[in-house]
Amino acid sequence: MRVRILVLLLLISPALSSAAILKITVDAPIHPITAEYIIKTIDRADREGSSLVLLVLNTPGGLDTSMRQIIEKIVNARTPIAAYVAPGGARAASAGFFIGVACDIFAMAPGTNTGAAHPVGMSLTGQAMDKTMEEKVTHDAAAYIKSLAEKRGRNIGLAEDAVRKSLSYTEQEALKAGLVDIVAATDRELIDALDGRRLKRFNGGETTLALRTEPVTPIPMSFRQRFLLTISNPNLAYILLMIGLLGLYFEFAHPGAVLPGVLGGICLLLAVFSFQILPINYVGLMLILLAIILFILEVKVHSYGMLSAGGITAMVIGSVMLINSPIPELRPSLGVIFPMALGISLILIFLVTLVVRAHARRSVTGKEGMAGEIGTARTDLHPSGTVFVHGELWEAEAVEPVSAGNKIKVIEVLDNMKLRVGKA
Repeated sequence: MRVRILVLLLLISPALSSAAILKITVDAPIHPITAEYIIKTIDRADREGSSLVLLVLNTPGGLDTSMRQIIEKIVNARTPIAAYVAPGGARAASAGFFIGVACDIFAMAPGTNTGAAHPVGMSLTGQAMDKTMEEKVTHDAAAYIKSLAEKRGRNIGLAEDAVRKSLSYTEQEALKAGLVDIVAATDRELIDALDGRRLKRFNGGETTLALRTEPVTPIPMSFRQRFLLTISNPNLAYILLMIGLLGLYFEFAHPGAVLPGVLGGICLLLAVFSFQILPINYVGLMLILLAIILFILEVKVHSYGMLSAGGITAMVIGSVMLINSPIPELRPSLGVIFPMALGISLILIFLVTLVVRAHARRSVTGKEGMAGEIGTARTDLHPSGTVFVHGELWEAEAVEPVSAGNKIKVIEVLDNMKLRVGKA
């Protein structure tokens, strides 16, 4: 009987422990990877019947499409969602502010701030939008935040000012104005404060939180999500692009090397994935490709270094323009761009120089290697006869008469293995 009871307890214990508090931490810009992480965790919470999803935010903002996907999942979730701006010194700016306002609970730690949610849109070429389009986007964002704030019972005026005037608020300012619900120093303090709190859900229903005895279960990113988050770093994406282009150039310059081509292709594909997340300026990308073309043309055209200089200029300017984002975390730093662009340019110029020298170098084998060799006429050449060149006797014909014993110079090797020579 005791064994049966123990087995029964083991079977039902997962169900009893499923009503936990799931904690996820977003310490990165809002983009498709962080959106997938948040959405999958909310789906898991709904599936397991969790008591709360604690979303710890420290983000400068991010992409509008990813932000709206997250908010759509939050407002339709069965599980209550609490956004918590933490730790001290963290922020929930721009897209992070929208997400916080959309949650059932919006909490902040001491020493944090939120707001600065004015939209900054980019065109397909990475340039800022014109005034009319910017006004449309701003009005749309303001209406969106007002709708979320009204539905959650938060200060609509401050929420709208964060969008239209790009205002940012400390935790105390936001608390006094009714923009956030709680200021708590730790996760445990926040959970204790929320225990027994009655919430009005986005769909109009009500629920009471019972959290004091619930365990907090941290939900880390999966390996796939961590990997994709790593390569979506703009500095790494730029480095992958440069390495990919260098690898393909080396493969084209030395066909059959295989390894540079394989590594270059992999790096380029990873860079292309990152560019789906980052705001790419296609003019900058075309300038980088133009730089590669100019370096290759240096092999064929004697430009006395002008093509190389143009390639370096195009490489640097294109690199600076490549990722154009108003959020510093979504663009590569100049400390990475300039050394990388100049380094790749110098490497390409060095490889081009080796190719040029190889083409200019005199052949030392085969028919081409005989041209220019010095020998001695063994018989009179009027015009044919015998010459001694390169330790061997050759049949030769001279372009002008040469007497026996005189020095001759090989002009070329004829198809019948006969030399055409002239006076040395």
